[in-house]
Amino acid sequence: MKSIKIIIVCVLLSLGARAQSADLTQLILDIEKLTQLKGILSDMKTGYTIIDGGYNEVKSIADGNFNLHSTFLNGLLMVSPAVAKYGRIADIILEQGYIVTEYTRSYKQFKQGHFSGNELAYIANVYTTLLQQSLQNLSRLADILAAGRLRMSDDERLRAIDHLYADTDDKLQFLRHFDRQATLLDLQRQHEVNSISTLQKLY
Repeated sequence: MKSIKIIIVCVLLSLGARAQSADLTQLILDIEKLTQLKGILSDMKTGYTIIDGGYNEVKSIADGNFNLHSTFLNGLLMVSPAVAKYGRIADIILEQGYIVTEYTRSYKQFKQGHFSGNELAYIANVYTTLLQQSLQNLSRLADILAAGRLRMSDDERLRAIDHLYADTDDKLQFLRHFDRQATLLDLQRQHEVNSISTLQKLY
């Protein structure tokens, strides 16, 4: 009986030692896993720091570029003195004045001439269309010269002004050609009236 007790105690001690050994082994494994996790977390933190720093740097550069871009765009809204003093501006305004003066004078003359009501209505319609289009050119010119309205470089503004001058000049030349043709027609009709009157006097 005593030997059985001793055997049982030995077995229990052996099992206890084995259990302790297993627990100790498990504890060592757990420590190793924790160390590995700590290393992984450390690596992750380092990676996040790099990414965050890189993001902030890129964001800073992007903001800087945007600020430069914004400054550039705002500069395009300003009108430089070189553009404001461009000689074609005065030419456009002068030719616009010629259009108004010449069509007013000619229409007054044609109303006293030898044109029918329908013909005068057609002439008035041509003048109205021409005047509206030339006034649109003045409106565009005002937009080009007004600070803060259009985003354009100086070169773009000068080219746009040149285009408006060419268009205004075309309209003035068209008006003068139209007036000459209408004046010739009026003179022909006046000549016909005179001829008829002369014939009537003769017969």
